[in-house]
Amino acid sequence: MQLNERKLLNLSIFRYGSIIFYLVFLAATVVYLVLDTSDNRNRLIPISGLFIFLLIGYASSAARTMIPWRTVIWGLILQFLFGLLTIRWDVGRNILQCLGDKVNILTGYAFDGAAFTYGDDLVYTQGVFAFKALSTIYLLSLLVNILYYYGIMQKVVGVIGNFLQWIMGTSICESVNSAANIFLGQSEAPLLIAPYLKDLTDSELHSIMTSGFATVSGSVLAAYVSFGARAQDLITSSIMSAPAALCFSKLSYPETEDIRIHKKNIHAVEVGYDSVMDAASKGAVDAFKLVAGIIASVIAFLAFVYSINGILGWLGALVGFVDEDDIWSLEVIVGKIFIPLSFVMGVPWEECENVGRLIGIKTMVNEFVAFQRMQEMITQNLLSERTKVIATYAICGFSNPGSIGIQLSALGALVPTKSEVLTRVVFRAFFGGSIVCFMTACIAGTLMPDDSV
Repeated sequence: MQLNERKLLNLSIFRYGSIIFYLVFLAATVVYLVLDTSDNRNRLIPISGLFIFLLIGYASSAARTMIPWRTVIWGLILQFLFGLLTIRWDVGRNILQCLGDKVNILTGYAFDGAAFTYGDDLVYTQGVFAFKALSTIYLLSLLVNILYYYGIMQKVVGVIGNFLQWIMGTSICESVNSAANIFLGQSEAPLLIAPYLKDLTDSELHSIMTSGFATVSGSVLAAYVSFGARAQDLITSSIMSAPAALCFSKLSYPETEDIRIHKKNIHAVEVGYDSVMDAASKGAVDAFKLVAGIIASVIAFLAFVYSINGILGWLGALVGFVDEDDIWSLEVIVGKIFIPLSFVMGVPWEECENVGRLIGIKTMVNEFVAFQRMQEMITQNLLSERTKVIATYAICGFSNPGSIGIQLSALGALVPTKSEVLTRVVFRAFFGGSIVCFMTACIAGTLMPDDSV
């Protein structure tokens, strides 16, 4: 047999072998879900939501004929498998429960430090947001910098990034960035690949921005826990959203250029700290800047929302909507708009409006305010345990207006020559990051049995 014929035969075997694998995996998944949801068929509703979100991505794709279906399919497979390992597998769930308990313990240490600085009344009695919830960022930022100084975090991120590149076919830079977003925020993760940003394609930059919008940094997870969210759900959400962000970003904005940065010409980025104490102190200082930015955006956007609510309430009163439950507000409007979205994620119909309000707050203000509002709903018994978990996955992401400014300023400073590209793709990436959170919520809602919430 000639060499060319052998190559064609090997290519055909690989192609048809992949198709057979996908069909077998799909059949096995269908059988598993049919058997697993025999006690509650409503858990299958989020599957329809997942397909709706994928159709939206395909319909809005910038180049449908260039979509890398291997990346899309493997992104969904990994998201589903990660969900099985962390939600349904007892060992994986116990590991995350253990990690969640350790996060709670770590949160307590941060609260102790904050109480010493601000006083017990502000931290423990009144629980002021700026003095309690945000105090955890200082400690975790310090610890993350120490891990980077010793090279531990780089190795963890590198292993995950290489795995994602090998199995999904994405470039090394966007794979490493997606892996880093499991632990780091949208402005910190790109620092790992800062020297190569100027050589990235438009699609790669879009992927980096989508990953930033779809995940949250480890330094703020404890703050969300203080609002009543379960730590294991937050950690699971970040893990599941990493491959999903690559999946949806390539569906929405496929690669149409030649990739210039490959694994063979990339090397680890050195962290510029003189000592472990230098890394720790810079981590604390950087955390102060992050906290200041969060406080500023929360105040500004809440003030803006309140002003809009005041105008809407006044307009509603002119036409007779004066009762407390009928007063027009941004929450009421977005709650109505996102009712269908909440339903296809598996939320019971009677709770869809409440979850819709949380999604609207997260999308138009930020996730901090959404988690705070979720805590109020939990206190008022407006959310069931299952709905609370689905809502946690849906709002666990940085896709909000403030983050648009953060990404444009952070990436613009790292790669000023690409500012035109960044401003052109940022809203598409913002939209994609939101969809990724909803996809993760769909899979979590499908896999999560009632006895595990």
